[in-house]
Amino acid sequence: MATKLDPWGAVSIDDYSKLFEEFGISSFDDILPQIDDPHPYMKRHIIFGHRDYQKVVEAMKEKSPFAVMSGFMPSGRVHLGGKMVMEEIIWHQKHGGDAFVAIADMEAHSVRGISWERCREMGIEEYILSLIALGFEPSGTIYFQSKRQAVRDLAFELASAARFSELAAIYGFSGETNVAHMVSVMIQSADILHPQLSENGGPKPVVIPVGSDQDAHIRLTRDLAGRMRKFLVEERVGHVSLRGKAAGTDLIEAAAARLKETGYRKVKRYEEHVDVFDVSDPGDAERIEEIVRGLEVEAGGYGFVPPASLYHRFMTGLTGGKMSSSRPESHIALTEDPEEAREKVMKAVTGGRQSLAEQKTLGGEPDKCTVYELLIFHLSEDDGELAEVYDECKSGARTCGTCKKEAAERIRDFLVDHQRKREIARERLSEYGL
Repeated sequence: MATKLDPWGAVSIDDYSKLFEEFGISSFDDILPQIDDPHPYMKRHIIFGHRDYQKVVEAMKEKSPFAVMSGFMPSGRVHLGGKMVMEEIIWHQKHGGDAFVAIADMEAHSVRGISWERCREMGIEEYILSLIALGFEPSGTIYFQSKRQAVRDLAFELASAARFSELAAIYGFSGETNVAHMVSVMIQSADILHPQLSENGGPKPVVIPVGSDQDAHIRLTRDLAGRMRKFLVEERVGHVSLRGKAAGTDLIEAAAARLKETGYRKVKRYEEHVDVFDVSDPGDAERIEEIVRGLEVEAGGYGFVPPASLYHRFMTGLTGGKMSSSRPESHIALTEDPEEAREKVMKAVTGGRQSLAEQKTLGGEPDKCTVYELLIFHLSEDDGELAEVYDECKSGARTCGTCKKEAAERIRDFLVDHQRKREIARERLSEYGL
């Protein structure tokens, strides 16, 4: 049975490897050795897949421009799942990326029917304060979709390249779907691409850290990025070809001239394309691509680089199954009472056996334990400690009560500290233009 990735529905994935084959997501394990100072989510295989992240890795190594962008729909309390995305954004910001965070109030208003006032209140109180408290720097950009004119303008342009039949196939839209919901999809694509607008430094690699349920947005936006290009650059045997998708005669002529100005001599211009034959270096195709991107921007186009993406595993709910915002007992919110959070952990489903005797004989099952998962995802920075807990659990030397107590104390301490930092963040909102 095919896996369905629904951005607005409940998604449970038992075998993440299926996503490599069914959706063309690449395994992150292949790219991990190339990353200096990887985030713990990378080392611990919590981030399991990517699309086109190689370009971002190269930009980090070369210290060339790149960006990180993601967003949050203000439809409920932010929980540990949202914290994962925030931490990935902050990690990329600290590694040189321009950071953009959208509060998706237009999506919340159109899909969930939440008032504009409530969207703003939740956006700040739940998401923005926690983002700043976790370490997001003022050099980044936080915005509400409804207040970002550049995003709304770009969404209108992108909509001209999208078709209803396409949205229906991707999202299941029908004749009963309200038009505002469809508009919100275009807004999200504009969110993803607008870090590449000229006002934000122009075309560059951009990575979107998301859960795999959001892959539909990524696939659509990558397609739209390509459709907004004026040229298609193709590497052929013995030459590189520039196809004038929407370039026009004058721009094709300008491309041929620009390539000659930048050192290429064997350039042949045709009516609708240009071929470059002196391309012996493996990097020539990429260099030509960058030259053409610049020319497109000069001519009023966009020159978009298809956005990259990172995919992380979903956390298991404390009661088993998927963690869900609609089931408070399944998750821990960043704004909830620390003592209540502690109690939730003490009641959480573990990978323990039916009895203490059976636990000591057969050992526990940490791979099925929500408490051990809390340690891996959020509560331990020490890989050695995690390995020790895992081995002790598997051998039966460690009991569930010990793990629960330690994790419960840590989650309480984390929330006390985080909520203190949120109050400090409240005094700093003006630094972020809010």
